[in-house]
Amino acid sequence: MLLLNHAAEKKNLSIFLLFFCAFCLSAVGFPSAVAKPCPDWASLTLGVFVCQACSLLHRSIPHISRVKSVQDTWDASEVELMAAMGNTAAKAKYEQKVPAFYYRPTHTDCKLLREQWIRAKYERNEFEFIEKQEPYSAGYREGFLWKRGRDNGQFLSRKFILSEREGALKYFNKQDARDPKAVMKIETLNATFQPAKIGNPCGLQITYLKDNSTRNIFVYHSDAKEMVDWFNAIRAARFHYLQVAFPGASDEELVPKLTRNFMKEGFMEKTGPKHTEGFKKRWFTMDDRRLMYFKDPLDAYARGEVFIGSKENSYTVLSGLPPSTQGYHWNHGITIVTPDRKFLFACETEAEQRDWIAAFQRVINRPMRPQEYAGVKKRAHFFLFCF
Repeated sequence: MLLLNHAAEKKNLSIFLLFFCAFCLSAVGFPSAVAKPCPDWASLTLGVFVCQACSLLHRSIPHISRVKSVQDTWDASEVELMAAMGNTAAKAKYEQKVPAFYYRPTHTDCKLLREQWIRAKYERNEFEFIEKQEPYSAGYREGFLWKRGRDNGQFLSRKFILSEREGALKYFNKQDARDPKAVMKIETLNATFQPAKIGNPCGLQITYLKDNSTRNIFVYHSDAKEMVDWFNAIRAARFHYLQVAFPGASDEELVPKLTRNFMKEGFMEKTGPKHTEGFKKRWFTMDDRRLMYFKDPLDAYARGEVFIGSKENSYTVLSGLPPSTQGYHWNHGITIVTPDRKFLFACETEAEQRDWIAAFQRVINRPMRPQEYAGVKKRAHFFLFCF
């Protein structure tokens, strides 16, 4: 418990401990914060309570934030400092002008996003002065990123241009090239941080549709702020595009559509449509209703893709494989039943099997939206069996 010099101070500080980590609270909202880490630390300079994970990030900016454990001895002046600010007042000050499109990370996000959110608030004061938001809110961004080559796997410096006016993100193989190597329409653009997959703490995976198939590119920048600015510039472009496409929609309706993390990724085994071919180990990515598989996690294109509909459309997921199935090496099977056929997969562990089944079930239990029906004829059951 807290060690205070006076009973009165202990009573005063205990009031503030009813709140949650200033970082987690600001990121996910008070109603859903009950399952998040409790505040075991406090920033004496900023006057906010933070959880242990966030306290480690605050330690990286000691010139801005000096943290102290709530288990330590607190004197009256320190309690008065916390009482003068507190999480609510700090949020009102440091987050007063956060753009609707700006990504507010949660405690489950990668370290890069969490650290840059804290630095943006407390070190750079980006949300107190709108002019400091220009790098990601101007509607145009140009710069160089390290991009992974599709064929050789090498990361090379490439020029990128994001233009809301042109509705596209483009990159060029040569600095003085007139024509871009690729044009990615903002309409289908997505970005998600993948530090572990890419092998770089600033690694970003960008996906878009090309000829009705998903295309991946993997990029990074050595400067953490630069990478997060690119990420939020993409979100800003998506936000403004959706405001035009859906003029009656509120910010709350549009923000979840700006970028998305994949529902589930990992290795599974798969077999072909006749269920007589040997099972092969492949990397699977579940992006909303699209289940894609790759030979390698960093492949540019999926080897195959299948649309996962809803239970109202006769889609189901079952634990295990049909009794006659042969050729698998992993023993934890999954069967996805669609109106046209069955897809068979195998997981290495029971825990992986449970996680994949839960991910499939969440999608199948969710009714399909009208726009999803519109794309079914183009994308449903497109599954290439390339080994």
